Amino acid sequence: MKMPDKIETTMFAPCGMNCLVCYKHCYHKKPCVGCLNGDNGKPEHCRKCKIKDCVKDKGFSYCFECSEHPCKQIKSLEKSYNSRYNTSLVKNSSTVKEIGLVEFMKLQQKEYTCSVCGGIISIHDAECSECQTKSK
Repeated sequence: MKMPDKIETTMFAPCGMNCLVCYKHCYHKKPCVGCLNGDNGKPEHCRKCKIKDCVKDKGFSYCFECSEHPCKQIKSLEKSYNSRYNTSLVKNSSTVKEIGLVEFMKLQQKEYTCSVCGGIISIHDAECSECQTKSK
């Protein structure tokens, strides 16, 4: 899958993840449509996400809008993403609060576009979805 000219802001998940760079979006013929766009193509753990349900129940779009952010669930996910993928969902959320979602997605586009072929580099395996070049 090639990196689009513009990453839609609806691809930013409530937790701080950019769904466009998720392996489930990059590598599948029927890609996940993102946490805010419904359950089509989502793996089971995403369909049953307690974070997504919590945000919805509280009437927010994003966890960072909540006074309890980062809560226990976010801290647990943060720990996993820090150790496994060297990324911070809390920092992503802070950046969105600081510069706005459109600008954040522009930064993500630069960071996760394969320099070899223009494909999307998956955050989960640092591999291009088109040419399988390893990055980072």
